[in-house]
This record gives sequence, C-alpha cells and structure tokens, in this order.
Amino acid sequence: MLNISIILAAGGAAGILGGLLGIGGGIILMPLLRFYFGLSPAMAAGTCIIAVFFTTLGGSLRHYRDGNIKLKPIMPVILSGAVFTVIFSTFFPQAARRPSLLDAGIGLVFFLVSMRMAAEGAADFIKKRPPAGRRELGGAGGIKITIGAFAGALPGLLGIGTGAILVPAFRFLLNAPVKAAIGSSLVCFAANALVSSLFKISQGFAEVKLALLLSLGTLTGAALGAAINRKSPPAILKLLFGAVFFIIALKYVGVF
Repeated sequence: MLNISIILAAGGAAGILGGLLGIGGGIILMPLLRFYFGLSPAMAAGTCIIAVFFTTLGGSLRHYRDGNIKLKPIMPVILSGAVFTVIFSTFFPQAARRPSLLDAGIGLVFFLVSMRMAAEGAADFIKKRPPAGRRELGGAGGIKITIGAFAGALPGLLGIGTGAILVPAFRFLLNAPVKAAIGSSLVCFAANALVSSLFKISQGFAEVKLALLLSLGTLTGAALGAAINRKSPPAILKLLFGAVFFIIALKYVGVF
C-alpha cells in the first residue's frame, strides 16, 4: 500500500533539490525508487521517467515565459533526441532482463553527474564561470543532432535524465548562456521523457499511480527550488551532492 504523504514528500524533496542544482528531479527520484521503495531497476526506470516528464514540462513552461527558450534553434536536438529515444526504448525490455547491467549503466550516469556537480560547484565557489558565447545555440546543425542522439539514448535505454549531457553540451559546445542552456535542456528532455514514458507504460515497466503522485510533489518542489536559486547557484550544495551522487554510483555497481 502506497504511503501518499511519504511519496509526496519524496517528490517535493526531489523537486527542490532539482531546482536548486539545475538538474532534473529524476537523478534524485531514481535511487529513491530503487532503494527506498524497492522497485526493480526496470520498474524504477519506467516510473521515474513518467514523473520527470511532468517536472521538466513544468520547468520548460517557466523558462519559456521568462524568455530563456528559443524553440527554432534547438529543434534539431529535440527531433534527434526523440528519434533516438524511440530506437533505444525498443531495446529496454532486453535491458530489463539484465538488472545488474541496467544498474551498472545507471551507476555510470550517477558517476558522470557527480563529476559535473563537483566541477560546477568548484567553479562557482571560486567565482569562475565560462564566458557566454556568441552563437547562443545558432548554427552547428551536425553537433545538435549528435547531442540529441546521445541525450535520447539515456531516457530510452535507462529511463534516466539527460541534464548531465544537455546542459554542459549547450553551454560548452553551442556556447549558450547558462539560463538558455538550462531552459533548452528542459525542453529537449521533456520531449524525450514523453516518448520514453509512453514506451515504458506500453511495455509494462511503470507504476503509473506512484509516478503521478511523485509528480505532484516534484512540480511543487521544483518551483520552490528554482525560486531559491534564482540569483546564484549554491556552490557548497553542488559540491555536497557531487559526493552524494558518487556514493550512489558506487551503490548501483555493488561496491556496498
């Protein structure tokens, strides 16, 4: 029997931390679903991606209203990501039959996110940030398609977010300002998450009721986290969660 108050609280906490850290709530929800709620790797992945779709959709709408998103320049990333999400989603049932490999893949993603959090936290702490580029997501069609392809693989095959790929890719490969990078990342991931969610539901790898309850919490929490983080990124929090995500990565690969 689902404890609704605990689920809403977990979703709210994930949303707040996601808003504070500039990442999707899925990276918080996935270990909760896997290790606290006790779902199998495949069910945790399918349930997580549904909840994250609503969170990223809500974040996308906020960034669009704030003028941080221009849809035309990122359409190649959106379309490429959707196509590759479809392709990799077709292999998800095979991956679900190998839970240890699925856990290992998700653990690798957590390791990459931990490195990103640590690097960004260190840069914020010493007040060094990369300069905004001139293109601001313009041009570079081939690079955009490649970014979308990599970003579509993760939600399709692992049911996990692509913020670890999209935000730094938009910033460093396409020279986008920080807010544009975050807003564009949310839009692209929302599209990928929708496609992946539909596949996971049809394949029977999702606890839909649990996902919807988590979504209510994450939507509320994400708005609060974004409001707290509106002026400056929390460097110490990023360093802290870089360490936390590293520990989670070790747990996924069975170190402890």
